[in-house]
Amino acid sequence: MNTLKIFSIAFLTSVTLGFAQDVNQARKAVDAEQYEKAKSILKSILKGNPADGRANFILGNVYLIQSVTDSAKIAFQKGLTGADGGRLNYIGLGVIDLDNGNSVAADSNFALALKDTRKKDIEELTAIGRGYTYSAKPNYKKAIEVLNKAKLINSNDALVQLALGDAFYGDKNQNEAYAAYRNAFQFDPTLLRAKMQLGVLLKGAKSYDEAIKSFNEVIALNANYGPVYRELAETYYKWGRNKPSKSSEYMQTAIGYYEKYLSLTDYSLNSRMRHADFLVLVKDYKALEVEANKMSEMDKVNPRIFRYLGYSAYENGNVDVAIKSLESFIANPVNKVIAKDYLYLGNAKFKKGMSADGLSMDPILYNSGIADIKKAIEIEPLIIEDLNEVGKKMFGLKLYNEASTIFEFGTTSTEYKNYIEDNIYYGLSIYYANLKKDVVVDKAALQKADLAFEKVIQASPTYQDAYIYRARTNAVLENNDVMKKNYEDFIAKATEKGAEEVAKPLVKKKFIESYNNIASTYLTTDKVKAKEFVNKSLELDPADKRALDLLAFLK
Repeated sequence: MNTLKIFSIAFLTSVTLGFAQDVNQARKAVDAEQYEKAKSILKSILKGNPADGRANFILGNVYLIQSVTDSAKIAFQKGLTGADGGRLNYIGLGVIDLDNGNSVAADSNFALALKDTRKKDIEELTAIGRGYTYSAKPNYKKAIEVLNKAKLINSNDALVQLALGDAFYGDKNQNEAYAAYRNAFQFDPTLLRAKMQLGVLLKGAKSYDEAIKSFNEVIALNANYGPVYRELAETYYKWGRNKPSKSSEYMQTAIGYYEKYLSLTDYSLNSRMRHADFLVLVKDYKALEVEANKMSEMDKVNPRIFRYLGYSAYENGNVDVAIKSLESFIANPVNKVIAKDYLYLGNAKFKKGMSADGLSMDPILYNSGIADIKKAIEIEPLIIEDLNEVGKKMFGLKLYNEASTIFEFGTTSTEYKNYIEDNIYYGLSIYYANLKKDVVVDKAALQKADLAFEKVIQASPTYQDAYIYRARTNAVLENNDVMKKNYEDFIAKATEKGAEEVAKPLVKKKFIESYNNIASTYLTTDKVKAKEFVNKSLELDPADKRALDLLAFLK
């Protein structure tokens, strides 16, 4: 779920009118994701009354949104003694406990928040439910349990229904989430968040056109409601990913909507970081480098900026900056390093290690890059699926040994989306590496290539070229029986596809190769059989030199 939508609700029943107006403005600013504006309003309130419970509670939540836990804790602790909304701050402290995995301490704080509540109070129950939903370690079942207690007290409360919708959404219960969001908006037509979430459900179901219609309905109600433009941006991004023919167009549309979102929220460092994350998604690395440099001007020491500088510098060809930035980011113990950080660092080292003529790679930088790739895989095994393009680049440059190491990662599980292709390239990389001039044939490696092609055949028996690749590999290994069988299997699989397939020039060429090599296995044991296959080859190409040489030998 989007962690920006935490429990951003302030309740105003027991405050003076002027103060209520200020708190209400802060609440609306939080809901609109204008966090700097909200902090400014709240700090103004707290300047006059530092211990105010409700203002500290909202301020603490803003800090949690921005991942500034220490400041959030200070705000909650100051608010505990506040006459108005003081006990809400126990909930804030409880959420920090949940984030830290201390459910016992969280329960204790939640119990203190509920200790003196009246039977009809739902404010604390709603906040606790949202706490369970938006914790870094969410418990959606528990959130639903708590929020249902609030619903029993007042089933027509829009904020309870909104909170239930979020909890059901997190619990992947789309039907209940839809009903709760619909109810929330019916009970309070000004609650745009609930209306927007109906579109989010459609986006999650990949009904992108319907989601866009839903978001446009929100815009018709309030064109200045910033979060809906972020949702539009994410919808067009996902639609573009799922519709390649429109990918470029939709990515640009997505970027435009995200810029609109930023213009309606704020241009703080946190806001720019969200923008940077989105630019990574849409792969707009030129814009990312500009944004990263702007953030660096605002805060030269914020460690997360080095991630964006590293990504964008790599994509824009500045490998030295990329390596320096990413190593600085990874070395900082404050940062939560993700697999992509190591993937980019490894790729940057590969690029730096490439010789000017593209024919070789510095072994020290290559090995260091491989070590980074392994660290990326330790964090997130599925990052292996991103290595396919890395390996292809090396393969295209005829760096076959280097490419084989990269492709080998993807051959270890049928669950990887590039499993078949990675096995093909892995086998071919080893095969071509062993055909290079002055290379001593590595039979152990070639046996791995043979196994890779066998995996391809098992996974996709109709992929006829796998039989050719396996036959060629076993020819180098001098395993004539395996070679002959795979050439025979190639002929059979191609023939099954009909005359049109057999007539293709490349397929015809492979038939000639197959006939010639099958004939070669009979030269000393069955000359009649050998001649039969040579004649088949000559029927396809009477001038084929290999076939003519074999025929001359047979005479």
